[in-house]
Amino acid sequence: MTVAHIVFLLGLVGLIVAMALRKNVLIPAVAATFATALAYDGNVASAVMAVFRATLTAGGALFEIFVVIAAVTSMLAAMRSIGADELMVRPFGRWMINGRVAYVVLFVVTYLLSLFFWPTPALAPIGAVLLPAAIKAGLPPLGAALALAISGQGMALSSDYVIGLAPSISASGAGVPADDIADRALVLSLIVGLTAAVLAWFLTIRKEIVRHSANLVSPTDDSATGGPASGRPAARPNGDLPAAGTDHTETDHTAPVSTVADVDLPGTLAPVLTRPARARAWAIAVPATFGLVLVYMMLGRFTDLVPWSDGAGASLVGGTALVLMAAVTLTTRPADTLEHCATHFVDGLVYAFKAMGIILPVAGFVYLGIPDYSGSILGLEDGTGPAFLFDTVESIQSYIPDNGLFAAFSMLLIGMLIGLDGSGWAGLPLTGGIAAALAPQAGMDTATLAALAQNAATWTGGGTLVIWSSLIVVAGFCRVPVGDLVRRLAIPVASGLLVAAVAAVVIW
Repeated sequence: MTVAHIVFLLGLVGLIVAMALRKNVLIPAVAATFATALAYDGNVASAVMAVFRATLTAGGALFEIFVVIAAVTSMLAAMRSIGADELMVRPFGRWMINGRVAYVVLFVVTYLLSLFFWPTPALAPIGAVLLPAAIKAGLPPLGAALALAISGQGMALSSDYVIGLAPSISASGAGVPADDIADRALVLSLIVGLTAAVLAWFLTIRKEIVRHSANLVSPTDDSATGGPASGRPAARPNGDLPAAGTDHTETDHTAPVSTVADVDLPGTLAPVLTRPARARAWAIAVPATFGLVLVYMMLGRFTDLVPWSDGAGASLVGGTALVLMAAVTLTTRPADTLEHCATHFVDGLVYAFKAMGIILPVAGFVYLGIPDYSGSILGLEDGTGPAFLFDTVESIQSYIPDNGLFAAFSMLLIGMLIGLDGSGWAGLPLTGGIAAALAPQAGMDTATLAALAQNAATWTGGGTLVIWSSLIVVAGFCRVPVGDLVRRLAIPVASGLLVAAVAAVVIW
């Protein structure tokens, strides 16, 4: 190994430590990129340019992610402006006849909505309609919070099967088809989620369910403060989302990590335009359209009936969202459609970069260790560059046990450590690259190891196991202390991840 390899390895360790300490990873990533490039050719100017090229390369590879987030978010903002988002979930509230059924309904509906719209944006209609109905049926607020966190922040987000951005990020480092990672991540997420849901029921929820607990929710107070009954997060003077629960000592609001929880959802605080008939029509049309999109995706992935290419899910979902956003706005605000469409999309882009922008410097550093990208980052004329990451793993492979179970648990641990930053996805290019390097030695499939690490990182930081993640939003809607919520999630989620690691070795 050269000096550059050693510097890259030290930078890798420093990045993981920073994430584990939930520190902002921008400076460690930039410093590691600069130091590695400097150690490679000894030219300070080239090292400085490498820092910029690394971020630019990551932006070019991952820009699709930001556009899709903007598209989906802008569509939800258009729906939210006419109240269609709340009408979309209202029928499910009628199924909640008791606490047990409410837990299942809330779990399933949250999972389905989160698959298409992501968990945090989906919380607004869920908190407006389903959450009060579930509590009235006898499901305690803590039980509702557990259902929302496990199904949305964990199970749906860890696979991101429909939109496919998380698998795309993992694939950028792993060098394997994103669809392969997505398929495995879906199976693993279901294993973790169902295991966690069952354990949470027996360990917590079953003991606390009380029938006829409608007095636990005060519609007047909720509507006034922007709580669950209103579906609108209460704005603080600085515009942030509300703090979680009532135990402020358990929530670190000074955490420097930027997460989805720190960003206002576009359209959330805007006045709702009264268009009852049109709102009902779009409340039916939007989920029906995405249902057709899902059918088309399944046909493309598993049959030859329709044309399909790897990673096409993000483009299909993003394009559909943009068309729907324009259609919703055109039919409800015909006089100023052009202005509102532009506003929704720009707000969506701002939301996307605030929520996911920290991925770029991390991905840029990881790409520096992958030969497909390192040449352009280092400015090499032939376009081929060193493989710092793969060479580093190869140099120590003789010390790595040739065992699939060891590799699976190693990726599980690495994913959980990276997820401690509170975002869950910032380190996915890194876990993808490590999976590609470990897989041959362990006799495992690269996509399987990448999917396992993706699940571990997302379940940890996406999040269900750290209080500085978007779990804050769940706790805020349900009005439970976020620290208590994490403690009740710890055993079910950790158990589910262990079961998934074993299952990954057995299945693949």
